[in-house]
Amino acid sequence: MTAVNHLTAGGYGPLTAMILAARGIENAKQADDYLDCNAPLVDPFQMRDLEKAANRVRLALARGEKIAVFGDYDVDGITATCLLADFIRSRGGNCVPYIPGRLEEGYGLNPIALRYLRREGVQLIVTVDCGITAVSEALLCKQLGMDLVITDHHECKEELPEAVAVVDPHRPDCTYPHTELSGVGVAFKLASALCGSQEAVLEAYADMVCLGTVADVMLLQGENRVFVSRGLEALRHSQRPGLLALMEEAGCEREALTASTVGYTLAPRINAAGRMGQIDLAVELFLTDDFQKGQALAKALCDLNKQRQGVEAEIYQQVVQMLPQGEMPDAIVLADETWHQGVVGIVASRIAEEYCCPTFLICLDGDHGKASSRSYGGFNLFSSLTTLSGLLESYGGHELAAGFTISRKNIPVFREKIGALAREFYRDDTPRTTLDVDCNIPPELLTLPNVETLSRLEPCGSGCPKPVLSMQALTVDRICPVGGGRHIRFRLNAGHHTFQAIWFCTDLETSAVEVGDVVDVAFVPQINEYRGECSVQMNVLDIRPHCKAGCSMEMASYRALRFGGLTPESAGMLLPTRETLAIVWRYFAQMPGGQLQENPACLCRKIVRWANQPLSLEQLLTCVDIFSDVGLLQTRRLHKHIIVQLVPTQQKADLNQSRTMRRLLAVKES
Repeated sequence: MTAVNHLTAGGYGPLTAMILAARGIENAKQADDYLDCNAPLVDPFQMRDLEKAANRVRLALARGEKIAVFGDYDVDGITATCLLADFIRSRGGNCVPYIPGRLEEGYGLNPIALRYLRREGVQLIVTVDCGITAVSEALLCKQLGMDLVITDHHECKEELPEAVAVVDPHRPDCTYPHTELSGVGVAFKLASALCGSQEAVLEAYADMVCLGTVADVMLLQGENRVFVSRGLEALRHSQRPGLLALMEEAGCEREALTASTVGYTLAPRINAAGRMGQIDLAVELFLTDDFQKGQALAKALCDLNKQRQGVEAEIYQQVVQMLPQGEMPDAIVLADETWHQGVVGIVASRIAEEYCCPTFLICLDGDHGKASSRSYGGFNLFSSLTTLSGLLESYGGHELAAGFTISRKNIPVFREKIGALAREFYRDDTPRTTLDVDCNIPPELLTLPNVETLSRLEPCGSGCPKPVLSMQALTVDRICPVGGGRHIRFRLNAGHHTFQAIWFCTDLETSAVEVGDVVDVAFVPQINEYRGECSVQMNVLDIRPHCKAGCSMEMASYRALRFGGLTPESAGMLLPTRETLAIVWRYFAQMPGGQLQENPACLCRKIVRWANQPLSLEQLLTCVDIFSDVGLLQTRRLHKHIIVQLVPTQQKADLNQSRTMRRLLAVKES
């Protein structure tokens, strides 16, 4: 009995069962555990130093000491700050929330803030979502006569700060079973330890824990599924004036609220406060009990977010213009004096995704620069920055996103060395541009009842992503630009089945799809409601030409040809036959205007479909190199695409004179 049969027998719908089976889940018991949103929470005191932290806060409450909750300026840091500050105040504590100005003070504990808090009479600082790398700042805190409790969830360095307590599930000596807690998740654990009841704290603050967990892209497994599930329900029935106003101002339907709504609608508006240097707006939004004030704050945040989008678009255009011509580097490192420190991280994320490599954008100020970086394809930023720490003044973050400060004079060397690390990392056999598809399905499975049962997978996010399906051999029946040409709507046919589809942020030119094409489609299934009628719609992620013949995307041998390590066996696999060379050349010869710009993988599939003959991606690229060697083609890489231009010539080229051909022959015969 297959896993799909076990799952359907356990009460899961056929489409849901196929997706769960594709994720390695074999039976209903495993599925129930994987999707459980009501699992018991782990005892907070299993976390290293949490008891010390709780005891020091209790002592401060008993003595009437002034406490500062010191946070970060993103959604996770804001919610963690507000949760813990509000909780301590509810216990009668003299507590002030403090989040540093992103532009004036930068990230985390800093001398400006510490001296200010000391002048204000603060005797205990509790960090949330920051502090784990603040070794020198912890010493300054001690010198100023303030006690320090650190709670954080970022990666640790070898040396921990000297503090009363250092609470971080990533500590090497911490045995807490769920390391993927957010900053607000760790703050929740401290509040729960002080309260004595996790349920009571979750009842009061599930909405905040949910917002920070989703916005910081934490794995939605284990405790995080409980936090997000309970938090979404709390948001749907929120009594916080600020959050109610924000959901209304952002156009959220509270009944249909999902983790995606939090991540793509609410989080950017809250983040805008920190990015644009007005962090107090977000803090007040969470803490106010005045609905009119909440409305004003929500509107201000939405207006700030629009300003942020404008600044982001401007920086993005500048970055694109600064990118080197020709073949793209393995890592993008760019710097400028005019960039907005609060926005470059978003631009770095967009550039990394579009250009398929880790991206580092540095805001210069005099002889120094502050950088935001984003990973791509599993490249570990924190580990790489640790390797290059000798070039940096400071750094912090995690695998996917990190920040650092650097001397202007060290930027060229950093660019060279981070590029070398990325180049070495990407030499493996896995293509960088991959889309993980749960499973391929037949048309008859994409029905309204089946798609409705996918709600059992919610909440979806990191670790439990929205299902991505594929369907093959669909005929494009209709194409219509929508949204001012920024999106495309399709009608697709498979036999007697007809499907509506939409492809966001793709125009007619870049889609490279025409009416009559037979395509394979990767998509997220969704239910579209229009005038009270519900129907299934494909939210398209990618489209490729359908191929009956073989079309391998394997690249190991071609990488060996380019970077070294080519074996006789690999050379034999790459060496094209006369027939293969002829097919590729004839395809290029009939290009309109003698030029094309295409994603190499998509180009390969188009040639296979055109010729109805098998061809691998690495064989295609080898053919292109051979034609380029003898002057028949000019090529260059741009973005994710290859540009191929025919070179007019009256002379017949001898392909045996190609250096690529000679090398392959020599290695094959060695």
